[in-house]
Amino acid sequence: MRKIILLSFLSLGLNSAFAQSAPYWQQHVDYKMEVSMDVKNYQYKGKQELVYTNNSPDTLKKVFYHLFSNAFQPGSEMDARLHSIKDPDGRMVNKVKGADGKETKQSRIETLKPNEIGFLKITNFKQDGVTAQTRISGTIMEVTLAKPILPNTKTTFTLDFDGQVPVQIRRSGRNSSEGVEFSMTQWYPKLAEFDFEGWHADPYIAREFHGVWGNFDVKITMDKDYTIGASGYLQDKNTIGHGYEDAGVTVVYPKKTKTLTWHFIAPMVHDFAWAADKDYTHDIVKGPNDVDLHFFYKNDPKTTANWKQVEPLMVKVMDYYNHRVGNYPYKQYSFIQGGDGGMEYAMCTLMMGSGTVEGILGTATHELGHSWFQHVLASNESKHPWMDEGFTTYIEDSALNELKGDKKEVNPFVGNYKAYYSLVNSGKEQPQTTHGDRYDENRPYSISSYIKGSIFLSQLEYVIGKDNVDATLKRYFNDFKFKHPTPNDIKRTAERVSGAELDWYLIDWAETTNTIDYGIKDVIDNAGKTTVTLERIGRMPMPIDLRVDYTDGTSENFYIPLRMMNFIKPNPNPNQKRTVLEDWAWAQSNYSFTIDKNKTAIKKITIDPSGLMADVKAANNVFEVK
Repeated sequence: MRKIILLSFLSLGLNSAFAQSAPYWQQHVDYKMEVSMDVKNYQYKGKQELVYTNNSPDTLKKVFYHLFSNAFQPGSEMDARLHSIKDPDGRMVNKVKGADGKETKQSRIETLKPNEIGFLKITNFKQDGVTAQTRISGTIMEVTLAKPILPNTKTTFTLDFDGQVPVQIRRSGRNSSEGVEFSMTQWYPKLAEFDFEGWHADPYIAREFHGVWGNFDVKITMDKDYTIGASGYLQDKNTIGHGYEDAGVTVVYPKKTKTLTWHFIAPMVHDFAWAADKDYTHDIVKGPNDVDLHFFYKNDPKTTANWKQVEPLMVKVMDYYNHRVGNYPYKQYSFIQGGDGGMEYAMCTLMMGSGTVEGILGTATHELGHSWFQHVLASNESKHPWMDEGFTTYIEDSALNELKGDKKEVNPFVGNYKAYYSLVNSGKEQPQTTHGDRYDENRPYSISSYIKGSIFLSQLEYVIGKDNVDATLKRYFNDFKFKHPTPNDIKRTAERVSGAELDWYLIDWAETTNTIDYGIKDVIDNAGKTTVTLERIGRMPMPIDLRVDYTDGTSENFYIPLRMMNFIKPNPNPNQKRTVLEDWAWAQSNYSFTIDKNKTAIKKITIDPSGLMADVKAANNVFEVK
């Protein structure tokens, strides 16, 4: 019995040690694909060779592929979700009237005909030349390998695929609402990610993605009249033309030429997307650090001028992102009109482009931001959508505010806080640990991911100071670029930079629906001085910035550290007097301190004058002496 107990303890110790000491690793892929598009029937044929490097400590007996196009078929999980969710995406449903005259929403996928659906059909799958067994369930293909992949070894997968481009429903598809003929996203058999948590073979239901880092070598053959914008660098630009050619070069095709083969190489990315149209205008503008910014948009006199106005502004936005986060690591980025809104892809975005200058600018600024928060810092969008959507929203709002020049707002995030408060008041908030596909409704998902995710950083300015947040973003980028950071990584980076303990912040904000609510409970005279009593009403703790305005026109700041932080924030307003008080322990719901002036000398007391703390009931944050 003693031996059994001892062995059990040794086993626990070994497992614990392995969990703590295993070095970081990530898988690697090298794709080679050749695809030929039939523009008449919207079908394509392709061949894929994929060299897979298993850098994990696991021996892999299976692998999984995403077949995203299969989602656009009646009866798919994406179709089923449209039937069950209370607020389906308006782009994916039609409004129809029943016999009783009542309006209902009908899934657009449900009505697709056989020649309108999307599909990917896989044949001839081999591993190192040996046939392997495949099983397809919806948008996932499970492969039982011909031989296991040992740790630190490579294997080569080859396959043939037949695809059909669906009618534009969501992100990918043909003939978008703005008339773009081909929006080719999630179009190829894509190997699922395997990481320290295991396989991420999530079905495609309409949300976000997670991909394996690697290199893409892609050849696309289609009618010569189409212009293609894509991930990666075009290898034969002076043969292809279509606006890619060098200055002074005139491209002339042989008379018998009916198709062109476009050859793109995208190094160290985790996805590949493209779009094609016969009516694209293609502009190239030189960006910061000699980066070429490509713009592909419909040749429409109503919107051409808007795109032209946006082009130089995107140079400024990229420069801002470079300075705020870190240098964009590629030499090309493309803004491509296509899709059904705006969606980030490797080295490019597909976005709508028939709106106003402000609309195009806002979408382009957001999607470009994803090149830092998702396509360089590749967090798992499906599990932690707030990390990419929220952080991108934060720098988007910051960049757009910077473009205002002298008219900049002191707090450009006010609208985000209002949206978050509306979610809290709705009673529909779910923790940010909720998988992106499993929110009850779309609106709570959007506010949680885009807005509450953004507030994680803007509120962190309140918690540790803006300078520390700026330094955190730079270090986070440098430490985790071309990797797969997790929520703990941004938290630990902020701790390393600031010296603060922030585990409580990550837990309460991102892993629960605890809210912040502090209030001024009482202000009373106390022998010629004034005693102020504050109360913590919400569950989530916070340090407290407090400003006292006096009747003589002067003001004074007070700072109450949060005990569990073991940290004192630098004075955010060095030119103003600040008194650092004793820390406040979370378990103490009330806190009192004394001001060395009579109550009659006080005009107003305000908790968090910056507005960066997401206090859900601001009314009790201000006390005015009548």
